[in-house]
Parts: sequence; C-alpha cells; structure tokens
Amino acid sequence: MNAALILFALFAAVAADKIPDFVVPGKCPVVDEKALFEQQKPNHPSFAGVWYEIALTENPYQLLEKCVRNEYAFDGTKFKARSTGIAGDGTMMNRNGQILPMPLGEPHLSVDYEESWIAPYVILDTDYENFACVYSCTEYNFGYYSDFSFIFSRSPSLSDKYIRRCEAAFSNIGVDMSRFTKTVQGSSCSYDSLGSF
Repeated sequence: MNAALILFALFAAVAADKIPDFVVPGKCPVVDEKALFEQQKPNHPSFAGVWYEIALTENPYQLLEKCVRNEYAFDGTKFKARSTGIAGDGTMMNRNGQILPMPLGEPHLSVDYEESWIAPYVILDTDYENFACVYSCTEYNFGYYSDFSFIFSRSPSLSDKYIRRCEAAFSNIGVDMSRFTKTVQGSSCSYDSLGSF
C-alpha cells in the first residue's frame, strides 16, 4: 500500500514538472465577454491601426521583446495583424496573424498568429484613440488555465491615466499588476525600419 502511494506521488511530481510555468491551477476569471463584445463590435473599425505594446504578462508565445508595434487592418469581419519588433536575440522580426470572431461562436475575438495557437482576445477596456487593455485566458483539463494580458497604446508611451484604466480593468478580474513587465519602446526603437503593411 505504501509503495503504491509513493509511486503515485512520484508520478504526480514528474507530471507536474512537465506543466509549463504559465499553466497554473484554477479557472479563468469571470468576464462579461458577451456585453463587452456587443458593445465593441460596432467599433471594430476604430480598433484598426497601429498599437504599441506598453506592457504584458509573461507570455512564451510573444517572441518579440522590444519595440513591439502591432498593425491591424480591418476588412469588415476580421483584422489582418502584423507585429514587428526586436526578438530576444536582438534581430528584427515580423509576425503575421489575424484577429477574428471566435470560430465556435463564443462572444469575443480570437488571436491567431503564426507559430502559436488560436486563443481568446478580449478587449477589457479601450477608448480606441489612446489605449487598450487586452486579456486572453484558456482553461485546460483537470482544473488548469493560462492567461496573458497586454497594455497597448497608440503611441510608444502611455499616460498614467490610461495605465490606471488598464490597472482597474485587470484588477476587476483578479489579474495581479505585479505580473506585468514593461516593454521597451521609444527613442531606442527605429520604427521606420520595422516596416508596415
């Protein structure tokens, strides 16, 4: 009996080591995605354009680390997305993808970039002209989930009043702001060399 218990404990420990750090026990927070989506859908054309990444939570699928610039072109149903920036090895990098209504009909957008998987894309708050607070959460079997959060700005910097709006939006759903890391932007970035659509 004790041998079986020890074997089970060992198996559980080995299995736990294979779970990535960003997958944690629990469930996604409750977000009124339907209300947000219904409110935002008529304004999707206003969400198009350039968005600079100001901060994000740990995200192994975000290969760009500095000078991250997202360009979204809206075609009436979905956004063509192009992200440019500097990768961890210091090279310039482009990533292409799309942001579109969730294929299975859930009331939110989804993000689908090359070298990643399709994931929820929930705009928690935006004024379309200055800032956007974006959240993505996916639940897995056996009571685990992963979530990623982003703060975007229409310029390479963002006023504190808009950062506080995102802090409030994320805090309302239980995202700890200490998880965020500021993305390097500004004078050290050469946005012209990153190109556009």
